[in-house]
Formats: sequence, structure tokens, C-alpha cells
Amino acid sequence: MTVIDRAARATTTLMAALTLAAVACWPSVSHATAKIQHLVTPGGISAWFVQDATVPMIAMQYAFNGGTSQDPAGKPGVATLVASLLDEGAGDLDSGAFHERLDRRAIELNFNATRDQLRGSLRMLKDDRDEAFGLLRLALTTPRFDAADIERMRAQIMSGLRRETSDPGSLAGLKFMAVEFGDHPYGRPSNGTLESVPTITAADLRDYTRRVVAKDTLTIAVVGDVDAKTLAKLLDDTFGALPAKAELTKVPDVIAAPAPQRHFIPLDVPQTVVMFGGPGIKRDDPDFIAGYIVSHILGGGGLSSRLYREVREKRGLAYSVAQYMSWMQHSALFLGNTATRADRADASVETIDKEVKRMAEDGPTQAELDEAKSYLKGSQMLALDTSVKLASALLQFQLDKLGIDYIEKRNAMVDAVTLDDAKRVAKRLWGKGLVTVVVGRPPQTAAQPAPATAPKAN
Repeated sequence: MTVIDRAARATTTLMAALTLAAVACWPSVSHATAKIQHLVTPGGISAWFVQDATVPMIAMQYAFNGGTSQDPAGKPGVATLVASLLDEGAGDLDSGAFHERLDRRAIELNFNATRDQLRGSLRMLKDDRDEAFGLLRLALTTPRFDAADIERMRAQIMSGLRRETSDPGSLAGLKFMAVEFGDHPYGRPSNGTLESVPTITAADLRDYTRRVVAKDTLTIAVVGDVDAKTLAKLLDDTFGALPAKAELTKVPDVIAAPAPQRHFIPLDVPQTVVMFGGPGIKRDDPDFIAGYIVSHILGGGGLSSRLYREVREKRGLAYSVAQYMSWMQHSALFLGNTATRADRADASVETIDKEVKRMAEDGPTQAELDEAKSYLKGSQMLALDTSVKLASALLQFQLDKLGIDYIEKRNAMVDAVTLDDAKRVAKRLWGKGLVTVVVGRPPQTAAQPAPATAPKAN
């Protein structure tokens, strides 16, 4: 059974168990209005925590600093392989036995590696919390990394990497990050390469886990039907035996490569993919909120964004186009993408360039700014309306070093952005143009008619 199959099965079982309770008592207000507590356990484990008995379940999100940026030099893909294997058997439970225990209680346990963190999530019914947290403890403290499981997961990753060689979106993303970050760890392929993944050994996996999975970089968020005393014991039992300090390789800050740049990758596919972007604004920068707002106006507002109106509505060049902010611990980007017919790629790029330049030179209008503020303030509550969403947000707020009262302050921070702020930050973001990567057929090939099909012989 694949990772996706297991997650789907657990989700189906858990949601079936919750249906009656959810219908009877689903909250009429957002989880964001609940009180966020800062819990410190007797063993010194810290967590942000919201006690919510609306539905008898518990959702936890957690992260260890490290991520794919801690892959050994010349061996990208170690963190991704570790994340795929941590729930493939632990302690005296092989992969089959471990997943039988998860499935029996409809426990959802998942791991993934981002550029900066090794992250995980755990979700279970209230009555199954001891089993769920116990299995997570085994996964973190005594992962097996059995040879058969390593080869099975390695084969899945290799299959995905082979698909990427003919997928325009994947090729555009890989090229974009390589252009922006070069030899910095952020420029490496997160999932590894067809050359590196076969060389990863069990010793590499164990060394990565030993260096990264430690208490001093652990961040936790929990939302659900559990009291503080019970949760404190669960957290100490789960994470208390981990090493006290991680042994991380230092990752330097890096500024993404400047615009303008344009790169083309030839690929014989019907749809040409365009990825564009450039240096962004880090989360702790005072201009971040203003940048977030003008980014929404330019390309993040769905049907109301400038890029959507110009590219889709007015010219019919593409079905969709989007642009958004992306921030990491050591750098930041703004990113955008679209896909279009090969013979319309140049027109699409020209339209995007023109609209980005107009935003940089003139900034948004007061009406656009007011509309964006209204949307962003209202959407926050909708984005935090389940325990899983809230736990995920609370984890990210901690990783971004925002205060525990950030939810309460955020709308006032949005309101404080003036039109002058928005215009200044728009120029800062887009004043130098774009780094653009285009993947598809060359323009001269795209313009040629398709060859006639020879008649079939009778």
C-alpha cells in the first residue's frame, strides 16, 4: 500500500467516525477565536495549544529544523527518503505491523521534508491518543529503516523523478530554484536526482535522523479535545527521550538572483509552462504585510487579480495565472506561474511582464488596496475553521517567530498599510522585472501546422 493509499484509508475511517459528532456540534465560529495557550511540560517541551472539545479528536503538527537543506552535499534526497520511511516500521514493529496498528485506530501519521524543516502531523480520536502518541514516539526514537522498505520507497521516489524529466511544471520549478539559488542548499532538488537517490544508504538515513531529530529545534502545535495536564504527559512521553541538541550544518542567508533573466527549456508538450518570480520579502521584514497585500492584488486574488484579468479575461491566453509570496528561513521569493498553448507563450510572457512593470511603476489604486484588505481580513477566519487548519497555522506562526497573539493583531497590521506603503513595496518587489523560465516547444515549432496524417490502408 502506498503512502497516499494509507492516508486516504485512514482519513476515510476517521471521518466516518466523526460524522455524527461533527453534524451535532460543529462550531458556529472559527477556531481562531479560541484561546491559545503556551504549554511547557515538566520535561521542558514547549507547545502552543488550543483545548477544544467540540469534536472528540486531537490534531498535532510538529517540526524539527533542518529539512532538505541538511542533505549531505552532493547527495540531495536524503531528507525526503527519511520522511517517507519514518512511519515504515519502528521498534519491534515492522512496516506491516506498524501500519496495522495505525489503521486499526484510524490514526493519521505523516512526515514530510520542506527546505527548512522535517515536519510531521498526527491526528486521532480522543480515545486513541495513547496509541497514537506511542506510535509517534517509536517512529522518532527507533525507526527501523529496513532494507526492503528503503528499496520500496526509493523506487517510488525514482519513479517520481523519472516523471519529472518530462513534466514541464517540474522542470520549470527545478530550473527556477537553481537559477535563483545556485549552489546554496535551496538550489538543490528537494527530492534528489536520478543520480543521487540510488547512492543513499541506510547509514545516511540514520545519520540524518540523529543530527536533525532533537528537542532544541522542536516546534509543536496541538488543537483538540485534551486538557493541558494530559497533553503535557503525552508530549513528555513522546518527545522526552530525543537528543537534547541537534547537530545541524549551518545554512547561510542568501538573496535570490536578481532580475531580469529569461531561460527556455525545450520540451515537446502541448502546453507551455511559464514560471516567473524574483527576490521576495522575508517574514520578519517590516515590509512583509504590505508585500503580501500587493502580491494579492497582482496575482493572488483569483478572479479579481490584475494578472487574471489581463491574461485570462481580456486576452484569453491561459486558463489561469497566479502569483504569490514564498518565504523561507534564509531567503524569500515571489513566484508566479501559468500554462498556455505553445503559440501563445510569448504573448503570455509579454502580458505578464507589462502588468508587473505597471504595478511596479504605479502601484495599486486605493480601491484595489481597500478591497484586498477587506478580503484578507475576512479570509483569515475561514482559513482557521478546523482543528487541523488551526494547528498548521499555529505551527507556522511559531516557525515564523510571530507572537502568540498574532491572530488578534494581524488585521490591525493589514489595516495599517497605506497606499504609499503599497506603492513603495510594489516598486521594491517588481521594479527590476522578472526571472522567467519557459518550458515547452520553441516558438518556431509551435507556429508550424501539425503534419497531415497519412491515410490508412484498406
